[in-house]
Amino acid sequence: MGFFDKLKRGLEKSKISFGFNKVDEELLETLEEELIMSDVGFETSEEIINDLRNKIKKEKITDTEEVKMELKSKLNNVFEGIDSSLDIYNSPAVILMVGVNGAGKTTSIGKIASKLKLEGKKVLIAAGDTFRAAAVEQLEEWANRAGCEIIKGNEGADPASVIFDACRKAKNEEYDVLICDTAGRLQNKSNLMDELKKIKKVIDRELPDSSKETILVLDGSIGQNAISQVESFKECTGLTGLIVTKLDGTAKGGIVIRLVSENRIPIKFIGVGEKIDDMEVFNSLEFVDAIVS
Repeated sequence: MGFFDKLKRGLEKSKISFGFNKVDEELLETLEEELIMSDVGFETSEEIINDLRNKIKKEKITDTEEVKMELKSKLNNVFEGIDSSLDIYNSPAVILMVGVNGAGKTTSIGKIASKLKLEGKKVLIAAGDTFRAAAVEQLEEWANRAGCEIIKGNEGADPASVIFDACRKAKNEEYDVLICDTAGRLQNKSNLMDELKKIKKVIDRELPDSSKETILVLDGSIGQNAISQVESFKECTGLTGLIVTKLDGTAKGGIVIRLVSENRIPIKFIGVGEKIDDMEVFNSLEFVDAIVS
């Protein structure tokens, strides 16, 4: 099964369905309701449906299939001008992964490392979440599966010192990409954010000319809680991209549209399962095709 088929199957519960054979106000109200229910967000949904209503009146559209194409077009407009490609051009490029525990950060690191390795890149993984022994073990397992080297410190070690060592190694041994894991929880939010700022400072100092991405990993099934996570991390780390995981089986897949509409931060990857190839570079056209059927 190709990734698009997995995506379509995964987003089954989030689908905006066209079970109507008549273009009228009832159709538009149902579509708006379905958009809101899939967590596209009230304002974004209202704006999209108002645009659609005006287009139907202006062009006297009477075919539901044409309405479907217009809806897809409106949803695709949300992603216009958003670049989902990874900036890893100046090596050693650094991908700093942030996010709360349980969002799928460790798994995402393993999948991205595997993808880059298959593209012929020399990848180093830094186990910056030194507060959880399980996190390091899990990351090590993924690194082995991806065939990438990992650098780690002792349990409870200063995460910034692990990242410092990783930056030095990446530079001295000519790695193409360094992927850094970080803690998802400390004693309180300000501690976590201070830790991330410290890590960013180390990376900027050690690798000033490298390409840098700071990517927040979000659990797609949590819906609008993802919005507040974006706000918190954006404020402290400055995000360049998002990864939305666990989109398989969720009824809240529309959150992807809302995240981009409200924050203008690119979705870099989406995940629809646990296997190493169940994560793919985000393609907005495919996503909209999967969510509107």
